[in-house]
Amino acid sequence: MKKIINEPESFSRETVEGILLAHSDRLKALEGDLQIIARNDEVKPQKVSVVTGGGSGHLPVFLGYVGNGMLDGCAVGNVFASPSANKMFNMIKGCDYGNGVLCLYGNYGGDNMNFSMACDMAEMEDITVRQIRVKDDVASAPANEKDKRRAVAGLVYAWKIAGAAADMMYSLDEVCQVTEKALNNLRSMGVALTPCIVPEAGKPTFSIGEDEMEVGMGIHGEPGIEVRNKMSASETVKVLLDKITDDMPLEKGDEIAVMVNGLGGTPLEELYICFKEAHAYLEAIGVKIYSKYIGEYATSMEMAGMSLSVLKLDDELKDLVDYKASTPFFTNINK
Repeated sequence: MKKIINEPESFSRETVEGILLAHSDRLKALEGDLQIIARNDEVKPQKVSVVTGGGSGHLPVFLGYVGNGMLDGCAVGNVFASPSANKMFNMIKGCDYGNGVLCLYGNYGGDNMNFSMACDMAEMEDITVRQIRVKDDVASAPANEKDKRRAVAGLVYAWKIAGAAADMMYSLDEVCQVTEKALNNLRSMGVALTPCIVPEAGKPTFSIGEDEMEVGMGIHGEPGIEVRNKMSASETVKVLLDKITDDMPLEKGDEIAVMVNGLGGTPLEELYICFKEAHAYLEAIGVKIYSKYIGEYATSMEMAGMSLSVLKLDDELKDLVDYKASTPFFTNINK
């Protein structure tokens, strides 16, 4: 294992310490707890709060999107491990501005269980809470079992939409409604070229041949649809977009937001090549790319690979995608 770290067991804690030192003007540890990160700027009174939580190892997911126009708080677990229900509850309580809290998180077993317990605890203290689970990965379950699908990079779009709606002073019901609309029009899928190494484990999470790629793998190393021989960028993008558009048909004239996301070990140049191929694919079927993100938005330590996310837009979703956001890892400017 070759990593520039100190002790493996301190990896998650020291990562958070470094982020807080670098971004103390934007982020804070609630009551000094390094597993509960919240905004450190002025918040609109009575705004709906949007919070999340999950394991470390996926930067900028999760805590990298805490900030103006996106998330209000995040509970942080160890690498690929859910934070506890108590941490989630304390986060919900500390981020409640009086108009309700939306817990918006990925569809993973530990997060599901702990957020459900945390929300029960919050309701006992008269905090109004809602839960929405992101399930954008088309490779993880068929359409008729979509509730079993896991979350991948589409989480970022979910937080962008919900965070913008909350900052625009939508009610809790309205924030939930528009977030669900976005999720119904959101699909993602990725490929992995190499495994990653969890520091405390000290060995790769899986094995794959030098000339192979895992199609549809999850960000924790969960198995995908199949192992294939290495494909070109054009072939890879076609496989991903074919699967996405089979699941969510796109028609001529549709407008979309598209994300080409690196998993941690893929050069930016390769991501731009993939975007070029995605642009050609979508242009050929008459679909307009309204908004695009190319870079590392949801990683898996040092795993090489990439994912594509497509969000089909209407006028309301366009406004929310465009709405200003500023976090340590994500900033946009109004058009």
